[in-house]
Amino acid sequence: MRTRGRIAGLRHHVAWWALAAVPVGFLALFFVWPLGTMLGRGLIADGGIDVAGVWNVLTATRTGTVVRSTVELAAMGTAGALALGLPSAYVLYRLRWRGQSAVRALVAVPFVLPTVVVAAAFTALLGRQGLLGGLGLDQSVAAIVLALVFYNVTVVVRIVGGTWAGLDPSAVSAARTLGASPRRAFVAVTLPMLAPAIASAAAVVFLFCSTAFGVVLVLGGTRIRTIETEMYLQVNQFLNLRAAAVLALVQLVFVGLTLAAAAWARRRRENTQGSKRIDGTRAATRRDAPVVAGVLGVLAVLLVTPMIALAERSLRTHDGHGFDHYVALLEPPTRTVLAVPVWQAGLNSLTTALVAAALASTLGLMVAHLVTHRSRRSAALDSFVMLPLGVSAVMVGLGLLLTMHQGALGVNLRGSWWLIPVAQSVVALPLVVRTLVPSARGIDPGLRRAAATLGAGPLRVWREVDWPLLRRPFGLAVGFAFAISLGEFGATSFLARPDRPTLPTAIFRLLGRPGIDNVGMAFATAVVLALVTAAVMMASERMRTQVGADL
Repeated sequence: MRTRGRIAGLRHHVAWWALAAVPVGFLALFFVWPLGTMLGRGLIADGGIDVAGVWNVLTATRTGTVVRSTVELAAMGTAGALALGLPSAYVLYRLRWRGQSAVRALVAVPFVLPTVVVAAAFTALLGRQGLLGGLGLDQSVAAIVLALVFYNVTVVVRIVGGTWAGLDPSAVSAARTLGASPRRAFVAVTLPMLAPAIASAAAVVFLFCSTAFGVVLVLGGTRIRTIETEMYLQVNQFLNLRAAAVLALVQLVFVGLTLAAAAWARRRRENTQGSKRIDGTRAATRRDAPVVAGVLGVLAVLLVTPMIALAERSLRTHDGHGFDHYVALLEPPTRTVLAVPVWQAGLNSLTTALVAAALASTLGLMVAHLVTHRSRRSAALDSFVMLPLGVSAVMVGLGLLLTMHQGALGVNLRGSWWLIPVAQSVVALPLVVRTLVPSARGIDPGLRRAAATLGAGPLRVWREVDWPLLRRPFGLAVGFAFAISLGEFGATSFLARPDRPTLPTAIFRLLGRPGIDNVGMAFATAVVLALVTAAVMMASERMRTQVGADL
């Protein structure tokens, strides 16, 4: 019996490593190797690290400017998101009122929109020909900060609001009973309990703001640069791989510190919340009406106005307003900068997003199965798969561009269309894993043992026990991966060929050329991409709700 148990354990060990080799090999080939090659091409010269060249880039005035600009924009975007997100979290999660769920869903939409769509919306609003063009905010810091707040306020509302809704109201009631004013009770009681959630939200938002690419590239032009956009410009305009590699290292350190801060804040939040869930919400009263109305009014101005401006600019023509630009999306390119019709770019986006979603969700399902049982090897695999989350998509695309001209087998892969979905799947994989792992770990191991006792093999146990419980989370993960891939711009901007653009790259190219036809088609394309992304995420959100009800 002991020998048979050892043989079974050995088989399980070999099977685990054989399955783990698939996601590990994929990331090693399409993430670790390209990233290492990119850094090596820029940092190594004559068999060693070019210390002088690296130091020259680090101490250059241009580098200092982009690092300072990155920190300042991220800090202002984080401050703005907190300033609007905290009162919004109170209104949307601490209070209960009719229509609240619909407003929550509306507030969540901006975060899932592609960054190029957000940039196009604020261009339509604040550009020289925009609805508020008279304010003089075209290519300004204020325009970028507003776009970053638009994009990230959802993070603050979700993280802080979820914690706020679960706070025990008895502590505040006790403080009020002892004579504390509402403001005093908030500062002395509520705010300390919310501090871990606020810190966690701030760290996550700061990370997203500091790694924003499409928003800064479109809204900032050549006047405002961050580490992300500077890497793009150094490669595309100056062919300076050393500068790009040094900036990539700076970005890695920057992101690593931010992720460490986010993890620390998340642990504090989880320790503060505990395992016991409390319903700390209360019904809104007439005294809350001014606060609710004020917060909803500000949210409407920030979140709805840019989308209205985007829709209006997509309909603006030489003679007034009409659907000319939408019709032009179906026609062959004549006066535009694209080599193919926009509908062809849309078909390219759908094809690559479907392939990327299938690839990322399949690999994610493997990882979720492998890390179900907590162990050192499972923790190591989980951490390894999370690595792309801490690396800019710009770095992923640049690394693949530099590496895949020969490929692992000496074949030129750089011109292959499927390199785009590979890059998109690398970007989407960590989020897919984070979607599937909680559900996989929530499966009762007794069900697996019972099936195995009845004679079912490992594959049949997974098919009969795990898969029925993972089917809906898997559908949710596919939806997330599809939406992320559909709007991915950072890596795709390096890999998309002019004759095979995607919708985000088509929007960027059309916005970069003057003329009402080019710009109008860019806005029309952005509207279409926004509607498709919103539809996919609404379906995913509905599935998430069903999953929560089932569990």
